[in-house]
Order: sequence, then C-alpha cells, then structure tokens
Amino acid sequence: MKLLKRQIEDKIIDHLRPNKAVILLGPRRVGKTVLIQQILKRISEPYLLLHGEDQDVRRQLEYRSTQRYKNLLGNKSLLIIDEAQKIPEIGNVLKLIVDTIEGIKILATGSSAFDLEKFTGEPLTGRKQTFHLFGLSEEELNQTEDIFQKNANLRNRLIYGNYPELIHIPNLNQKKVYLDDLINSYLLKDILEFDLIRNSDKILQLLRLIAFQIGNEVSHTELGKQLGMSKNTVERYLDLLSKVYIIHSVGAWSRNLRKEIVKGKRWYFYDNGIRNALVGDMRSIENRNDIGILWENYIISERIKYQRYTQMLVYNYFWRTYDQQEIDWIEDRGGKLHAYEFKWNFRKKAKVPKVFTTTYPNTTFEVINSDNYVEWLVNSPNMK
Repeated sequence: MKLLKRQIEDKIIDHLRPNKAVILLGPRRVGKTVLIQQILKRISEPYLLLHGEDQDVRRQLEYRSTQRYKNLLGNKSLLIIDEAQKIPEIGNVLKLIVDTIEGIKILATGSSAFDLEKFTGEPLTGRKQTFHLFGLSEEELNQTEDIFQKNANLRNRLIYGNYPELIHIPNLNQKKVYLDDLINSYLLKDILEFDLIRNSDKILQLLRLIAFQIGNEVSHTELGKQLGMSKNTVERYLDLLSKVYIIHSVGAWSRNLRKEIVKGKRWYFYDNGIRNALVGDMRSIENRNDIGILWENYIISERIKYQRYTQMLVYNYFWRTYDQQEIDWIEDRGGKLHAYEFKWNFRKKAKVPKVFTTTYPNTTFEVINSDNYVEWLVNSPNMK
C-alpha cells in the first residue's frame, strides 16, 4: 500500500527546532499518526513517543516537575505527544518542558480545537508553530494520478470525499460504511464528550440542515425554530462543530455599498463524503440534482487546504447584495481582492456583477470549473 507524502511533512521537519514546539491539528482519521510515523523514518535523533489517551501518560505529565520530565525523557531530544489535547493543561506542560530542558524539540498533535488556547494561548506564545492537516489534497493525489485519472476520480471524490483510507477501499458500499462509522464513532465523539453534551440527535439534525444550505446564508434563528432550540444553542453547537473540523464558516464581504449583505454567514463541510453521508445520498453525480452544491463545497474545502499548506496570508468571503447579485468566493490577499465563481460545467459562463467591478475596480475575476480547477489547487509560483 503506497503512502502519499503529505504536503506539510517537510515544513514540520524544518520547524522541529531546539526549545520550540510544533502543533499539528486536524480532524480524526486524516492521517496525523501516520504522518508522525513518516517523519520518524526521516530523522535520526532519539525520540520519545507518547499518546495523550493513555492514562499512565496523563499521570506522568500532569504533575509538573522539570526533574520528572528529564527523568522521563532520558537522552531523548525529541518529544512527540499524539492526541495531546487529552492531557490536562497541556499548554503549561509543554511550556515548562520547552523552557527548562535544554535542546528539547516537541511535536504535539490534537484532533480538536476545544483546547486550542492551551496550545496557542499564553503558555506557548513565541514558542510554537501550528500546522493543520486535512483529508488528502488535490496536490497530494497528484502523486498517484495523471490528468486523465484525476478527471475520472474527481467524480468519485465529489461523493465520497478525501479521507486517506478511502482510496484503499474499492467497494463503494464499504466506502459508505466507513463514512457512517467515521461520523458516529470519531467525529461526533469529541463534541459529545465536551461540556456534557449528550444529544447526538440534535447535532446530527443540525448538520443535516446545514448540508442542504451550502452556498446560502444560514439563519441561526430559523435553524433554532426547526430544531426546537434557542439561537444561542444553535450558535454554540455550530462553534463546537467547527472546532472538531466538521464544518467551517465564511463571512460576507462589505465595504462600501448600502445594498451589500454585511452580517451573513455561509457554512461548508471540510469533506464532501461527510456531507453526503449525513444526508444519506451517495448516488453518483449523474443521478443527482445537487452537483452545484457538491462542486462548491468541494472546491472551497480544497482551496482551504491549499491556503493552509502554502501558508497563504488570506481572508475569505462571499459577496451578495439584497437584490441577489453575488459572487461565490472572494480572497483578500494583501489588500487586493480576487473574486471567483464556481461552475461544475466548464461550458457555463459567468460574469462579475457590474456593481461589484464599479465599486472594487482593481479586483481580478475568474471562473473555476471542472476543466481548470487543478491549476487553482496546486502549489505554483504565481499563487493564483
């Protein structure tokens, strides 16, 4: 079984430096543990690998003592902690190790952002570098696909998504079983364990409602009415779901026009397979009428990977006016706007609204379709 090299592997190795911590975050089952194993094959220094879900490990690390940590490490110069968010006050633990043990390097992974402040807040200010890992990216898949295979496999990925293990499961029904198990056994595990939340039915209902509203502004008040819960509870659940990397939001762009939507928010799934499994529709794209939704969600999730992996400094938005003029995706990069429309059918044309070009005259505009999308999602010098 061929393992694909992950885009951030080299960057992580480069940032493993004395008295610094590398934090690797991402949803469960996207390959963080496998990535650690691949990194360890490339380094020669002695290391200690611990797992945050091990009770003995938690007990060893909870009592903060420099001498205790030195005894634990022995002659090891690299400390790796998988699922580090399971360890209470892990940020303070890592800070003490980094500050008091000369030459130590740290790599810590986490499958949720519930305790993100423990990694990136006050304890590790100036002492860490954070990376995110997602399902396989289009660039990573280039390692095993030529352009003809990619075009054929894209239709499959629009339905089943990009979780690494899926490329080794040939049977489509088994892919569906895998995704169902992933939702119930892994992705919802973090959120249902958090803050005594036990109502998985409401969480799943909320996700299904979001799944049918991709590409549209979402009213938290309306969602609350449909689910029989308050707007504040809806917002809290959405926040938690984003912190376990199931969904993410995009805000509205507005600077000048009174007609512009200024407070809208759209929600997208990080993975198409999760979205489709939630709504119970795994039919091929030839047999469905939501190809526009599938394409928009997929291309945005892939663009997010591209931005994160290339460490692009960018702010993402959509744009719409109250009279229904809109643009799917806007990137603010260094104060310059780049606007994009997403069309699955490469024969379909799209024009940027005149009111937008008049108001923001220096904006570039491009249509991203099934014919040219690869150029937008692979690392290139021009950073399109």
